[in-house]
Amino acid sequence: MPPSCCGYLSQYTHHHLVAFLLTFFSYVFLHASRKTFSNVKVSISAQWTPSPQNGSAPAFSPGETWEKNRLFENEEQATLFLGALDSIFLFSYAVGLYLSGVIGDRVNLRYVLCFGLCGSAAVGFIFGTLTEWLHIYNVYLYCGLWVLNGLLQSTVWPCVVAVMANWFGETGSGFVFGLWSACASVGNILGAFLASSVLKYGYEYAFLVTSMVQFAGGVVLFFGLLTSPNEVGLSSDCQTRHDVDTHRPLINDEEEEHGERRREPSKAVGFFQAFCLPGVLPYSLAYACLKLVNYSFFFWLPFYLSNNYGWKEAEADRLSMWYDVGGIVGGTVQGLVTDFLGKRSPVIALSLTLAMASLVGYSHSPNDKTSNAVLLAITGFLIGGPSNMISSAISADLGRQEAIRGSREALATVTGIVDGTGSIGAAGGQYLVSLIESKLGWVAVFYFFVVMTGTSIMFISPLILREVRTMWRERQTRHHQL
Repeated sequence: MPPSCCGYLSQYTHHHLVAFLLTFFSYVFLHASRKTFSNVKVSISAQWTPSPQNGSAPAFSPGETWEKNRLFENEEQATLFLGALDSIFLFSYAVGLYLSGVIGDRVNLRYVLCFGLCGSAAVGFIFGTLTEWLHIYNVYLYCGLWVLNGLLQSTVWPCVVAVMANWFGETGSGFVFGLWSACASVGNILGAFLASSVLKYGYEYAFLVTSMVQFAGGVVLFFGLLTSPNEVGLSSDCQTRHDVDTHRPLINDEEEEHGERRREPSKAVGFFQAFCLPGVLPYSLAYACLKLVNYSFFFWLPFYLSNNYGWKEAEADRLSMWYDVGGIVGGTVQGLVTDFLGKRSPVIALSLTLAMASLVGYSHSPNDKTSNAVLLAITGFLIGGPSNMISSAISADLGRQEAIRGSREALATVTGIVDGTGSIGAAGGQYLVSLIESKLGWVAVFYFFVVMTGTSIMFISPLILREVRTMWRERQTRHHQL
């Protein structure tokens, strides 16, 4: 029988709660700083280009002229460079994920997390605040800083998933991971709020506030995080044998399903060995397609709402939050459903199938804010939910399956592979979105999203069929027993 919510809670101590909150908010702060850059692009573009000529204004401002700090001749050039920075960040982030996962499995996770959070905060401060204060405007400096930022930020996600799997992985709780994976969406909302609160003082203060919050979070995490139950004398296997049998990982080798679990000394798993683990490649490719869609909404949704409906930029920013709200609810609800079913891929397949229909519906949304918000929340529920599940709960399942004989040293490596492959898809997708929109329009972009969503289902279809057959056999067995 599936565990009840009270059963979930009874397994956990205050150490579990602290680990949950510290890892949750560390990624909230990271995504808030990432969202800040998206929210202040208009202000940055205005600063990097000449001001409109005003006949009543003096030709030269005291101590400052556009001849000294102008980067681009017009707004179009500045916008193209900002888009290039997005791609630079995503590609360096993707490369870093492959490396960071391997490092996270070999170095203390707390050290890696603190280094990534504080280092990224420092780079964000230099990029957005210090350069503006010192009037340093240089294309190559910005590119170099954003490459470094992508590499530093890549250290966080594989490590926080590994810490969560250490504390909650034995129960295989999709509900806990689904709730926890809302951290990215919460970070998007927090980043939009912080940036809009101080943007009137200058975009440099938006970077300053989010960088300070992120740096402080890294310090708190360094002194407060316990990366595994073993650090406080708790065993990750402290549950009864019944609990262990009830909460097996939802991804395992069929031939070992009824065998004894072998307990061998934990050792690090190599990158290529982790890549060849059952399910890793299909889910990585599926996530590449899905993250392309998810991050396209992240980068392009406010622009689409403003451009397509003529709504003010502030209104478009506020309305775009409904996609994140849908993703938060979707990840939590679908995680809970996978716990009760005991299988993950059928739930994801159903959600993505419905998402294809919702994308078509949203592409024809009327010029009405309420209708658009409702359709946007539904789309976020159906796309953001599976995206959150693959990047968190399923990555944890893949990293602790029976194929590695109980070794827990593949968690960060596998998570890095899945998320890194997804980030490569997301990076390439941003160029495709702009290309399709310029040639065919926004409706064609949404149909492109439909194709990518369907492709993600195709990649995991063998796993879906296997789990559906397993569910059918289990149902038949229970029927015969009755």
